[in-house]
Amino acid sequence: MKQRILIGGVLALLAALALTLLRGPEDAPAGRDLDEIRAAGELVVLTRNAPTSVYVGRDGREGLEHDLVQAFARHLGVSVRYEFRDTVPALLEALATGEGDLVAAGITRTPGRAERFAFGPDYLAVEPMLVCHRRSRAPDTLAGLPGSTLVVPGGTSYVARLDRLATRMPELDFEIRRDTSTERLLQAVAENGDFCTAADSTILAMNRRVLPELEGVLALGEPQAWAWPLPRASTALRARLEEWFTGLRESGELRRIRDHYFATTDLFNFVDLRTLHRHIDERLPRYRAIFEDAAKANDLPWSLLAAQAYQESHWNPRAESPTGVRGLMMLTRPTAASVGVEDRTDPEQSIRGGARYLRRMIERLPDSVHPDDRDRFALAAYNVGMGHIHDAQTLARRLGRDPGRWRAIAETLPLLTEKRYYRELKYGYARGIEPVRYVQRIREYEQILLGRLREPGG
Repeated sequence: MKQRILIGGVLALLAALALTLLRGPEDAPAGRDLDEIRAAGELVVLTRNAPTSVYVGRDGREGLEHDLVQAFARHLGVSVRYEFRDTVPALLEALATGEGDLVAAGITRTPGRAERFAFGPDYLAVEPMLVCHRRSRAPDTLAGLPGSTLVVPGGTSYVARLDRLATRMPELDFEIRRDTSTERLLQAVAENGDFCTAADSTILAMNRRVLPELEGVLALGEPQAWAWPLPRASTALRARLEEWFTGLRESGELRRIRDHYFATTDLFNFVDLRTLHRHIDERLPRYRAIFEDAAKANDLPWSLLAAQAYQESHWNPRAESPTGVRGLMMLTRPTAASVGVEDRTDPEQSIRGGARYLRRMIERLPDSVHPDDRDRFALAAYNVGMGHIHDAQTLARRLGRDPGRWRAIAETLPLLTEKRYYRELKYGYARGIEPVRYVQRIREYEQILLGRLREPGG
């Protein structure tokens, strides 16, 4: 096995090793435990600015790790202070030197890391993948990779995994690059395709939204789990974390948070994604200012309105369906008349009319609908009609589910195709899976759009 490390990485590794030898493991900062965190009123969380961790979305900071951290902090009754690092080794070193209370950044539990840190419960199963450009020559096995074409970030679980694989494949050759991240290497693979890299399945799925050229080629062994590392001495914090995660899992909230970010990542193939990215470049600029103005006038996120218009028409102002709906927002004649649209093919009229109609759907929702889910309910009503949404809420209530949460409605809407359910409801039969997919696609389009706009120059 030939493993190559860039010289800068070697020097950094030697420096870190020397520091460890001088200090000794018994001298490492123990970290704060639960009482100290509560006394300070602040949980210090080490994380990365990445699509699977913490990033700025349309409503401020979001991300899987962000939502989990905020929920845990509320449980403890403290605020959160994020400390950002660029790489996994930097995060773990900061934890080892007492710069944070835990790491929440898509960290895989490995035997080596478990010797240094305690870990909270597993919260997401991931599959490490070999990732290449879709047009590159995809190998059938790792041994089939041409020499010098596998590059992985240093200090990650991928290095240890490849080292283990190399014991069975002496010909396996890979390069370790220090001071870089999985996301940076994925971007390089997408841009030039000169090499392949490794990434967890969830990281790959999130990044394919904005880098559709990426392709998961091979699984690099068995699935692994993400968990939060924390200092080994933080026994009370770890116990509280385990208790809290148990409650989160039993209540279904953990699944809801995971689904919020990952349930729709497999909706589109390469052609879908490439078409969307081309339209973002070629069509969206003509209408962006109109989307922004119409959204502001109706207290809506412009990215949501633009994503909905893409779902409706692919931003084609002359789109028309066999049933006669027309325009960027695909309005029916009655709907267009109700929101003051005279020419449905006029982009500005269509966008402003669609925004007014979506706002109307939001305002018709009962107060019992959770604030985080009101957009989804309104989009579904835009697609299938408010009557069927009320029926789905009624059915959810009968089935013991929360009628104010989108997850419950996404489960009950498809049941409106079954006579045993719809015959007892006011509005009867509906093709209920369609509004569920409609909402899923719009959410995914919005995330892709926001991801593109976060890129430099976007």
